[in-house]
Amino acid sequence: MKTQTPNALLEQDNPAVAPLGNSLGIDTPEATPYDVTDDVKGLKTLFVNVFFVGHPGPGNDWVLVDAGFMGYADSIRRRAASLYGPGTAPKAIVLTHGHADHVGSLRELLKHWGNVPVYAHPLERPYLTGVSSYPPPDPAIGGGAMSLMSWVFPIGPEDFSDVLQPIPASGKIDELPDWRVIHTPGHAPGHVSLFRDEDRTLLAGDAFVTTNQNALSAVINQTEEIHGPPAYFTCDWKAAEDSVRKLALLNPHSVGTGHGHSMRGLDLQLELGRLVSNFSERAIPSEGRYVKEAAVTNENGIVSMPSPTSFVVARALGIGLLVGLTVWAVRR
Repeated sequence: MKTQTPNALLEQDNPAVAPLGNSLGIDTPEATPYDVTDDVKGLKTLFVNVFFVGHPGPGNDWVLVDAGFMGYADSIRRRAASLYGPGTAPKAIVLTHGHADHVGSLRELLKHWGNVPVYAHPLERPYLTGVSSYPPPDPAIGGGAMSLMSWVFPIGPEDFSDVLQPIPASGKIDELPDWRVIHTPGHAPGHVSLFRDEDRTLLAGDAFVTTNQNALSAVINQTEEIHGPPAYFTCDWKAAEDSVRKLALLNPHSVGTGHGHSMRGLDLQLELGRLVSNFSERAIPSEGRYVKEAAVTNENGIVSMPSPTSFVVARALGIGLLVGLTVWAVRR
């Protein structure tokens, strides 16, 4: 493994790509609301979910978990108004991690809501304060079109240092007294999940998801089945497996994940058990940049990374897919 500065590593990977959002000239699809529990409401923004935690009712307190895809701030605010009344703002925002699809609308939301505290794990801080970009995605892992297109996904760094607060080591946040925050690294160094013991409700983030996020067809159709974390951005597979095992031991009754529908009851528990029992076969790619060797990170960001694999081929295929999707979107 080569040890270089984060900037040198990322320049080598050629991460300079156009931002996502409406860069393809495609209209932003309408956000889709759904329920996890009576007081946990989900909203799908393009292909990633945000969650409103708090009993619906005018003036009630609530917390937003994740901030969704770029261009969805108005959709998130409209959903909040429908749940908690016009002009409402959350008591806090909790980020499961700082990947672009989970913080894409954060800056725009903060323009309307003011300096709402934004909580993230300390190991996510470098990616959310302008210090370091994330380890680059691995478009060569296979598994579907989303993986091949992943090289266009922004990897930061973002800078929210004016509002960012560290999640305490205790895992307790004042604005969410009934919940505990659990460090679930692997997909991202400071990835966290949220769990409420009272009714065993889990907000897993991308520690595991309920659709195959690597395959475009599954993303479009929201095919319901439990999968490991989105493979193209997972930079430490051993940690990812340990995190899934940790969450399975909680025996969750209801779950909302970063991608896919909510699940509950026996179906959730059986599917999660199958993932744990066969994690290597069901989640870990047969080859890829981080499969045999994880990216090394610390509180300052990237320390070192394994060399990229087959990037040129994967990028060429990804460009072809993007062109095809753009033509399809324009003609439909």
